[in-house]
Amino acid sequence: MADTLVPLSPLHGWDQKFSVLPDSVSITEEPFVTTVDLWVDPSGPGGAAAADVLGVDLPTTPSTRVERGAITVVWLGPEEWLITTRSQSPEELEDTLRTAVTPHGGAAIDVSAQRTTIRLTGAHARDVLAKGCSIDLHPRVFGQGSAVQTMLGLAGVVLIALDDTGTDYRILVRASFARYLAEWLIDAAEEFGVDPV
Repeated sequence: MADTLVPLSPLHGWDQKFSVLPDSVSITEEPFVTTVDLWVDPSGPGGAAAADVLGVDLPTTPSTRVERGAITVVWLGPEEWLITTRSQSPEELEDTLRTAVTPHGGAAIDVSAQRTTIRLTGAHARDVLAKGCSIDLHPRVFGQGSAVQTMLGLAGVVLIALDDTGTDYRILVRASFARYLAEWLIDAAEEFGVDPV
């Protein structure tokens, strides 16, 4: 009988390290998220075709994202977006988007293996991020609906705000930097070992 290959996430086995953190700074990995890079003119027929496939208009404001159900569309540039979902396989989403936008000069490519996702939550989540991120993280500036490419520590990430209180973030990081960033986050969270009163 042939051996079966089982995919392992970049942070496989880190649950124990994450479990010792307090509720005020919680870290979990959300592995194997489908991610597809999309390039298309948002004002042309390709943008409309992509919107039909995704069920939501492509965001055109810098540093924003939109969601519909399990699909998130993150603005990366004037004609570039990162699509994430858990409801479709990478091959399915890539094929559907590529079929829709290629006739209009667009492109779509599966980049799911390139990154993993880290969820950072808790009362001190924003404080942890502020130790290694130069953007203004105040919820009035970086609240729900915000998403930006930035540096966190020495890792390039896509940072997504999931609420308006600064307590829930999704961090997309390249697989090769995942362990570095996990260690960095744990180290940055050490001073918050006691939940705030």
